Order: sequence, then C-alpha cells, then structure tokens
Amino acid sequence: MTKTHEHDRPHLEQADWDPVEAQEIIAPFARLKGGLMEALHGLQQAFGYVPRQSYDLLADAFNLSRAEVYGVKSFYHDFRDTPAGHHVIEVCQAESCQAMGSRGLTTHVQKMLGIKLGETSHDGHFTLKAVYCLGNCAVSPNITFDGKMHGRVTEDKFDKLMQRTAGLAKKGESA
Repeated sequence: MTKTHEHDRPHLEQADWDPVEAQEIIAPFARLKGGLMEALHGLQQAFGYVPRQSYDLLADAFNLSRAEVYGVKSFYHDFRDTPAGHHVIEVCQAESCQAMGSRGLTTHVQKMLGIKLGETSHDGHFTLKAVYCLGNCAVSPNITFDGKMHGRVTEDKFDKLMQRTAGLAKKGESA
C-alpha cells in the first residue's frame, strides 16, 4: 500500500478513513515511550487530520483512555480535527509581534478572509491559525503562508501576498 503524505495532495483533500491503514501507522510507535505523538503525526500526515475514529485504536495501542488520547491531541494545536484549507496562514501572536502590530494585522486578515483564527474558509481555500512565536522576532510581525516565513508583515504586504496567491490560482484554473 502506497502511503500518501500531506504535502503530496492539497490540504483540504483528505484520505478516506481506513482502520487498517491507521493501525499500520500506529503499530510501530505503540512500544515506544512517547510514541503517541509520533502516531498522531503519522495519522495526520496520512489522512490530512487526526480522525476521531482513530482515538479508540490509539487508546488500545497505548493503554490509555479515549479521553487521555483526546487530551494529548487537543493540547497540541498542530493536530487538526478537520482537514486544513489549500492555503494555511499562521499569524504570530507572541509579545514581540504584538508590540509590532500583529493584533491589527490579525484583524485585517480575518476581515479579508471572512474567518476567525482557528477556522477554515467555507470554500476550503484558507485556514487561519494563531501561533505563539515563530522565532523571527527581530523582524516582527511575522506570518507563515503555506509554511513560508514572512517578516515585517504589514496589511499592504499581506494584501500583496493574497494577490499573488489569487494570480497563481487563476493560472492554475486555466491550465
């Protein structure tokens, strides 16, 4: 069976739930200390998110309750309950970025996309996330756009990133 990785397909596209595949992903980590985290990452990579159906498999494999599995999964904000949009935008909310205007930038981005932090647009194009320090404080405020870091982001700079993205989308549609 060929494994599909998150970076091999659009973010919103998800693999169909397959308990056999999930079990194959979980099994190598079941005996490892801290293996639950690696299993969660593996499931998200394979399915595009951590399916709720996997909680029982994880609980059995790691001798935990379903609530404990959910507690670990929900503690880490990188694990998703649903697939992300085609474009993932993370806006830093740490102190340095706040001091340099990330709150105003966040408000601007939310209005432009029509979604709040933690949401995905109805058309599936954008997911907006809060992050707490991207380690690029010298050039605050920072965002990542599809995993690429951008520093000193103003509302205008963000608008230009969006225009570039829209231009790429139009080229892709006509191809």
